[in-house]
Amino acid sequence: MVNSNANALGVIFPNSYDTLVPELVGERLMASIPFASRYRMVDFILSSMVNCGIDNISLIVRKNYHSLMDHLGSGREWDLTRKNGGLNIVPPFAEKTVKVYNGRVEALASILDFLRSQKEKYVVMSDANIAVNFDFKALIDAHIASGADVTVAYAEEEIPEADMEAPVLNQAMYYTLHIEDGRVKNIKINAKDKGVQNFSMNIYIMDREMLIDQISTGYVRGYVYFERDILAPNLDKLDVRGFKFDGYMARISDTRSYFNENMKLLEDGNLDALFSGNTIYTKIRDDNPTRYIDGAKVKNIMAADGCVIEGEVENSILFRGVKVAKGAKVKNCVLMQDTVVGEGANLEYIITDKNVTITAGKEVKGTDTFPVYIAKRQTV
Repeated sequence: MVNSNANALGVIFPNSYDTLVPELVGERLMASIPFASRYRMVDFILSSMVNCGIDNISLIVRKNYHSLMDHLGSGREWDLTRKNGGLNIVPPFAEKTVKVYNGRVEALASILDFLRSQKEKYVVMSDANIAVNFDFKALIDAHIASGADVTVAYAEEEIPEADMEAPVLNQAMYYTLHIEDGRVKNIKINAKDKGVQNFSMNIYIMDREMLIDQISTGYVRGYVYFERDILAPNLDKLDVRGFKFDGYMARISDTRSYFNENMKLLEDGNLDALFSGNTIYTKIRDDNPTRYIDGAKVKNIMAADGCVIEGEVENSILFRGVKVAKGAKVKNCVLMQDTVVGEGANLEYIITDKNVTITAGKEVKGTDTFPVYIAKRQTV
């Protein structure tokens, strides 16, 4: 773990894009959605910041944040338990005259006093809907070298169908960039363009004093969204540069993409691309290694610690503590923590949330285009 100070503080928005996965965020937020058998979505951006020397990180939560607090704790696993800086979870602040925030402008306005009191020169901002091993040091270096006012990370990819089909009313906006000679000339909001686009990762870096000035002015004028209300209208005044990301990234756009992005990690190339760089840290749960009882059959699975497998499991992601009983068949499934599959049960294309029980003999099947989701603590 890198401990050198990167002269930047981090701000993460854990609730961004909650509306895209309503089933998964009933009792949690986007940042604490389980991913890749033992991690949460927030682990990837948080670990990437820490690995690049950012040791002062704030998470501005909006709602459903108890699971996130339980997961992060004091930040010990990320080496963020410290007197100065470290991990700072900012709860929502609401009175009769102050509403809980919607966009980044309102969120950042709630911590302006905190931002003014810090000493770091730069602020790095990110959502938590992407699983990526991101090099923030390269982003910071590129930003400093270019002399830009704002640098935004983007990836060349097609716009996911789930994003294009999402109702406008759910406030889950996405942004594509028109870039000339490294400079962002236009920001399109919820574009429907086909083919490969410069798709924003919603990762930004800018000078802390400039951010304070922009947010202070924007909030007074009733601005809500950083990209829509501050960046897009001022591209002729602000020097906004693009930073191209060429690595592996899993973007969660809906429940189907959540399922698909998990399943992609069963391919060695994708798994190596996501985890072969810097270490991704997560909350430690002391448990036994996965046990394969006599008669168990497994093929192409990712299983975390604490699992007990007696039946057949194929092409599946098993989180911690999953139990598959004798005679049970699990194929093309994502089973979250402490799921129990009873004897003789047959599951295919299923997502189970935590502590789900599938009783003996039950057959539950979805399809590759419509995986069936079973809510937390349900018994089937």
